[in-house]
Amino acid sequence: MDIALLGLLLNMTIVLSLIVRVLTRPHRDPSSRIAWIAVIGALPIFGVIAYFLLGETNIGHRRTARMKAVIRNMPPSKVVSPNSNQNTLFQVPKRFQLLFRLGRSINGFEVTEGNSAQLMTDSNSTIASMVKDIDDASDHVHLLFYIWLPDNNGIAIVEALKRAASRGVNCRVMADDIGSRTMIHSKHWKEMKKTGIHLSRALSVRVPILRSLIVRVDLRNHRKILIIDGKITYCGSQNCADPEFRVKAKYAPWVDVMFRFEGPVVRQNQYLFASDWMSHTKENINSLLSIPMDTPSTGFPAQVLGTGPTVRYSAMPEMFGSLFHAAREELVITTPYYVPNESMQSALCSAAWRGIKTTLILPAKNDSWMVGAASRSYYKDLLQAGVEIFEYEGGLLHTKSVTIDREVTLIGSANMDRRSFELNYENNILFYNPELTEDMRSRQQEYLSKSKQVTLERVDAWSLGTRLWNNTLATLGPVL
Repeated sequence: MDIALLGLLLNMTIVLSLIVRVLTRPHRDPSSRIAWIAVIGALPIFGVIAYFLLGETNIGHRRTARMKAVIRNMPPSKVVSPNSNQNTLFQVPKRFQLLFRLGRSINGFEVTEGNSAQLMTDSNSTIASMVKDIDDASDHVHLLFYIWLPDNNGIAIVEALKRAASRGVNCRVMADDIGSRTMIHSKHWKEMKKTGIHLSRALSVRVPILRSLIVRVDLRNHRKILIIDGKITYCGSQNCADPEFRVKAKYAPWVDVMFRFEGPVVRQNQYLFASDWMSHTKENINSLLSIPMDTPSTGFPAQVLGTGPTVRYSAMPEMFGSLFHAAREELVITTPYYVPNESMQSALCSAAWRGIKTTLILPAKNDSWMVGAASRSYYKDLLQAGVEIFEYEGGLLHTKSVTIDREVTLIGSANMDRRSFELNYENNILFYNPELTEDMRSRQQEYLSKSKQVTLERVDAWSLGTRLWNNTLATLGPVL
């Protein structure tokens, strides 16, 4: 048989086999299937290689099995509250209760009562507060960051951890192997190990090229968690770095939000950290999850939402969509990356169509040109529905927040894009508290004061080339 013909038949066999796999792969929405079939069919060689590298959310069978075994063997996550004989949602208005029930379905975490929290002023004050809490720690410090840079703020945390370890505090530290690679390969990482700090590289990629042939190396741990003595935790969008973010300085300052929480919700963040820690190390820290907790008789309801490739598929977009549908008066959203799935886009448009004052705040200049362009492809439909879109011009708006009717807030690490939906491990906290939500609304209002509104006239004036570019990248969203 002619070699060229044999090669053609082999290529067609591979392409057809991959198309069958795309069509039969579970947990994939129709737009993703269509996009991959188009790429594989139109670009047989490139498409096949791209699918092997990016086509499936696979972190490795052994790693997945270990993570599931760790979670299966963890003690029950229920925290007993002083109102345990009553409905645990008694403080939450009925129209918001379904949000917390949906949250419970993700990790099994019940809504907790008796929580308190403080919205941090800015990135530098957040690090200063973290350093103080680490300096005050008496038993343990648990830290997990996606990006940890060896800059002023990053080193301040390093030094605080070293001081804590030197006085006998048990410090367990994780950093994403790709996001924090500059810290991991710096002298500071080695110094922490010498001081007695327990270190772990989340989703380690020691030989990237070889690893990419087996699993997707771009599946990352995007969480930002700090826990002090099981009593204090931080949650929000901020990485462990200066706001100048020197690795991408031209987009600076990075504008973030972090909350400092106390109360039973800390235990749920501890569960997330423990599941990550025990999945990557041989140390069992389940005993920390069984220590009795004092639950204050006053405080607001809150719940941790931990999502990722090994958690229920589509959990995060389901939560976002449910938040949009729950609004009755006002819905305000900030996110650096907006590449929704169809149901989320419809839910956001629906909120505006039914008369909800709906505001979406995005960065004017995005550090990801592909995501920035894809985001703008959704503008026209949103504007026609009545969504008010603003582009923040005071730096890179990195805050991920949703506020509903000035009563409910969702904050954390999850962006509104497919990477956060399907590829990254994320942590968020949902809470009902009008006073604290009002603080978050004030912060959102500060963003609006530094933003420029996007009008339908401006979008209609875009050139054919601009619209073609934006829509093409949006079409590739399910692939990327």
